[in-house]
Amino acid sequence: MKKSIFVFAALLIFTIASFSQKTEVLKFSVEAGKYQRINTPVSLDLADIVVSDTLTLQLFEVVDGKQVEVQCQVEPESYTSKLWWIMDGITSAGAKRDYVLFRNPGLVYKKSISAEVTKEKIELKKGETKILDYQLALHYPPAGVDSIYKRNGFIHPMFSPSGNILTRIDAPDHYHHVGIWNPWTKVKIGNHVTDFWNLNSNQGTVKYAGINSTTDGPVWGGFDVRQEHIDFQGKNHNEITFYEVWDVRAWNTEPVTGVKAWLVDLTSFLSVAGDSTIILEAYRYGGGIGYRATDEWNNKNSWVLTSEGKTRATADGTKSRWTDVGGMFNNNTTSGIVFLDHPTNREYPEPMRVWPVDQNGHGDVYFQFTPIRYHDWILNPGKVYTQRYRMLVYDGKVDPAVSERVWTDFAYPPVVKISK
Repeated sequence: MKKSIFVFAALLIFTIASFSQKTEVLKFSVEAGKYQRINTPVSLDLADIVVSDTLTLQLFEVVDGKQVEVQCQVEPESYTSKLWWIMDGITSAGAKRDYVLFRNPGLVYKKSISAEVTKEKIELKKGETKILDYQLALHYPPAGVDSIYKRNGFIHPMFSPSGNILTRIDAPDHYHHVGIWNPWTKVKIGNHVTDFWNLNSNQGTVKYAGINSTTDGPVWGGFDVRQEHIDFQGKNHNEITFYEVWDVRAWNTEPVTGVKAWLVDLTSFLSVAGDSTIILEAYRYGGGIGYRATDEWNNKNSWVLTSEGKTRATADGTKSRWTDVGGMFNNNTTSGIVFLDHPTNREYPEPMRVWPVDQNGHGDVYFQFTPIRYHDWILNPGKVYTQRYRMLVYDGKVDPAVSERVWTDFAYPPVVKISK
């Protein structure tokens, strides 16, 4: 379903009905800072800008004294009230670009990234090309396998731009591994500890609990869904331990020159459901963002490379700002995902769990940012705990310098300065 204020979600402002209708709202500039930028998502905070109708905002860049229209999109006011656009092309370090924002009632809206809801899933697409699916319906394991492994609320498949499937579910060695997901392992709740990760323990699970909104737009599209972490061992069976919201969005940008790629963000907002403190006990698995890779990869045709130069043989337990996980497919193409960590995340740069090169005898691939790997995390009622991740999903290969630049855009975006 689409949000009742759906029109907030599809906000390409690209057709001018009449120049005479335009009213200037403000002028501002964007400074690249110390870093080169390439097709970078940028936002302007609208909180302090008085506009009677944000649906009519129209953005232009001032280039050689001329106004060139830029596709833009207003994030729903119920969230953060921001105007988003892509600062296209190459912007050199130290450079500045000038913009002017108008109000224009005569506009036509278009969607480039869309989130389509079915009974089974949410499909995130760029045009007609699939980016990923989020599982709404309960997924059951294969016939003959204990139904205790049933789950929803995860991403699978994740597609590369060419259509290679990068994720895996129903792996016989770990039926609880479901594409891209993030349950916690050792959660101390009062006098007992519950494992929400290993479903065969029958101690707890995580389930999809509803859609807050979906978004179609010219700059980004995505969805906002609720998840519940259910404790089977509490005073009442099926007791909710955590409420979680996943904000998943894909950007309409070409982040890497000469390589087919796209950007996908996953932000988790976690809060304690009850009125007592909960402890996420230190463990090598749990939370963050977990990734079970395609079964086409093994220790002969895949790679792991971290921002600190670690490889699969040396990365486990170390910390990294970004980690590139990729490999070759049976169709003789290569694809992968660079997982980007955000400076606001707990334990940043986060420690990782990376499976050894001989996993399961042939080197199955698993990666995770694990914020509780070395230290307990105490969560208090009334607070919201946020973990932000970006995924650079690509075909071919990505140079480490490119991964570093894309991480910089995520961690330290360009600075917007409003003209006086």
